[in-house]
Amino acid sequence: MADQPSEDEVNLWRRRLGSGANNRGWALAEKSLRTPDEDAEMLHAAHASKYLWSKIGTERNFALADLLLGQVHALLGHAKMAMEYSNRALTYFTSHASEPWELAFAHAVQANAAHAADDASLHRDSYAKALEIADTLTDPEDRKVFDATFNVIPKSASARGAA
Repeated sequence: MADQPSEDEVNLWRRRLGSGANNRGWALAEKSLRTPDEDAEMLHAAHASKYLWSKIGTERNFALADLLLGQVHALLGHAKMAMEYSNRALTYFTSHASEPWELAFAHAVQANAAHAADDASLHRDSYAKALEIADTLTDPEDRKVFDATFNVIPKSASARGAA
């Protein structure tokens, strides 16, 4: 049918919409205070991003979507889901060639998921590892984006004592 979009057109829109949902999800996740409607939007955006990337993305895209889902579920107090998504993302980024910012994010999201799950030991270790890797970020934009997310993650007991 001539009025049906081609597969390339559909995939282009999936990429655009997936990217937009990802960006909106992270923007909401970086806020220190959200309304209940924003919490719902954040969750829907994260799942929409994962769904859209699942149709056209790479393993790396899936892992990045898992990072967002891990962070969102941690922020919403969904410990089991937060741990599931953050573990999957961390496993990917630590077993593949990854950028330092990806590793820093993976450990930061793991720390937040551990906090949601009341796992103080994992929270402390992941928080420290995220900070250690973040200190190696040389690109100011990477550090700015990392800090925007890291600032909403509760500090570990050892980090509070050092502050």
